[in-house]
Amino acid sequence: MKRSTLLILCFVTIFDGISLAQTPQNPTTTKATFSNPLPVQFGDPYILRTQNTYYMYGTGGGAKKGFVTYSSKDMVNWKPEGQVYFHDNKNGWSDPKAAWGGAYWAPEVYEVKRKYYLFYSAQWKVNPTRELENFRIGVAVADKPTGPFIDIAEQPVFDPGYPIIDANVFFDTDGKAYLYYSRCCYKHPVESEVADLARKKGWFEEIEESWVYGVELKPDFSGVIGEPVLILRPPVSLSNKQAEWESRSVTAQEVNRRWTEGSVTFKKDGTYYMMYSANHFGGQNYAVGYATAKLPLGPFKKATNNPILQKNTEKGGSVTGTGHNSIAYSPDGREMFCVYHARTAKTGDERVVCIDRMEVKNGTITVLGPTTTPQKLPSGAAVAVSGK
Repeated sequence: MKRSTLLILCFVTIFDGISLAQTPQNPTTTKATFSNPLPVQFGDPYILRTQNTYYMYGTGGGAKKGFVTYSSKDMVNWKPEGQVYFHDNKNGWSDPKAAWGGAYWAPEVYEVKRKYYLFYSAQWKVNPTRELENFRIGVAVADKPTGPFIDIAEQPVFDPGYPIIDANVFFDTDGKAYLYYSRCCYKHPVESEVADLARKKGWFEEIEESWVYGVELKPDFSGVIGEPVLILRPPVSLSNKQAEWESRSVTAQEVNRRWTEGSVTFKKDGTYYMMYSANHFGGQNYAVGYATAKLPLGPFKKATNNPILQKNTEKGGSVTGTGHNSIAYSPDGREMFCVYHARTAKTGDERVVCIDRMEVKNGTITVLGPTTTPQKLPSGAAVAVSGK
């Protein structure tokens, strides 16, 4: 048997170029499409591309009080690279025993001068008043996108005096960098017509809100320059066109909170675009809108076509909880993608990653999703060929 096998192998090797058509027992398949969700169970997904490779970071994904990453050549097929950040590194400042397991959330990684900087939020161990939500934003650095990432200081970037999450950094063309973040709803009740309605209906006694702020970063990311500027907040008036979709978690009586979080900023044709998420991340109404400005710290004006990404169950689909997005470009740079987490009827409460094409034309963002049907591979991606 061994000798026969050897002869067969030699025969195949010699005639490889002309015999493939004669070996139907080992056919090849060409996969030129993909479908959402991707095979990654993450919340708050963020994609970095460096050296022709994509790296995805997010909340969860099997991380043990830290963060893991996945890599891909085409933004569709991903392989795990293991844990890249550990809370107990030599400069770790977080509290892994705090609520939500230390709340290691929403990592984003940026490449600057051949170094990789990880921005994230977690529970700060300095907590003299024992706040349940004591989130702050930290920065860790590594020589590779796969880590290991080490905190640049034994403390958060800065302390605004209230809990903050969802760091996003924008690098402007003038060399300045800006940190955007969300002030948490925790202990932040706000009066509005929505709050009045909630009391009148007997739903809730008060409505807490989260707001997005922006502030310039020091060049070495060791702190901030100046005072944070309020960028976005939920509408005060019910007559505001944004009030309906941004208040669905309240009007659906899910929770007494209105969120403005998960922001991501980019610039195109001299206009600054800030995409953001509203409503309860754990509910069906999590959705994405955007606002535009002429300066990096605003003022920002919300778009009239909001929300641009939301559940599709009312149209016969199976996707809910679409939010906390980032953006990425196809391998050839021609196509722009919205990267977000969602839930489907099949995945249940598990957050999974989806990518859908997006367009920016004449100051308007359009996201072509959510989708679960087969889509063309991102432009420039090599078609995968595999044997049985």
